[in-house]
Amino acid sequence: MKTDEQHLQSGDCLLRVVSQDRCFRGLVAVTTDTVRTICKKQQTDLTATVALGRLLTGGALMAGLLKGRQRLSLVVEGNGPIGKMGVEADAEGRLRGTIRHSVAGLPPRNEKFDVAGAIGRAGFLTVTKDLGLKEPYQSMVQLQTSEIGEDLAWYLTSSEQVPSSLGLGVEFNADGDVAAAGGFMIQVLPPELPEKIEELVERIESMPPISSMLREKVAPTDILQQIFDADNFPASEVIPLSFHCLCNRSQIEQMLAGLGSDELISLAEQQQFTSVRCEYCRTEYLFAAVELKKLTAP
Repeated sequence: MKTDEQHLQSGDCLLRVVSQDRCFRGLVAVTTDTVRTICKKQQTDLTATVALGRLLTGGALMAGLLKGRQRLSLVVEGNGPIGKMGVEADAEGRLRGTIRHSVAGLPPRNEKFDVAGAIGRAGFLTVTKDLGLKEPYQSMVQLQTSEIGEDLAWYLTSSEQVPSSLGLGVEFNADGDVAAAGGFMIQVLPPELPEKIEELVERIESMPPISSMLREKVAPTDILQQIFDADNFPASEVIPLSFHCLCNRSQIEQMLAGLGSDELISLAEQQQFTSVRCEYCRTEYLFAAVELKKLTAP
């Protein structure tokens, strides 16, 4: 079992702290390996990788505020070429993500990846939280900039009434592989002190991009020390992050059963085997015609 310090030094993780003056909550996520793994499964081009990587990191940061078996999903759907992206995350740091169209096919804009163009300027962010209650909580907001970080901050500030700032980033090496991915989220704790917020904003705006800092091996604790201008924190927690898909054969059987007897019998008569592929991990499940017919039994 790795210690918190080992996780901070050797792999994807999320660090959660409270500032020394107790005015802010801060989270930093290192998601390099997770973003690389998921985007390879989704076969994304560079622009789509940045878009999905940002959403994955945003999901990790927001899930860092959950407890126990709580889960959340983030869905971004715009009128751009990639269409729709979805990310699921839980309180244990397990992540998965999918994208409808993996190739954005857009040139850089102002020497940056055109994430907003790939997503589209018109669209919505939907946040669903399973908090262990009878019904999941769901909220939808319009996309503000389609840059992901600003849209998540807008959701947290407007829908959850928690003023927030997010920085999300993905960088590549010369071969086009993900070299660094991660982000930070800062939230204002009551009572809100305008002068403290102003100082914090100035420090954040003077920082290099978060992905560049992670690529240079700047530790999550050092990033938060720069943001908060403090050497220690009164409360901290480290959560390891990783790709994890929830799919299994039993779950796929339940999904097929939901199609109804007529549809299943039709599929069984048309072909010897029916293939179902998980949109998240790309695992393929094969069902023989006789297995489909069994699913129609009462």
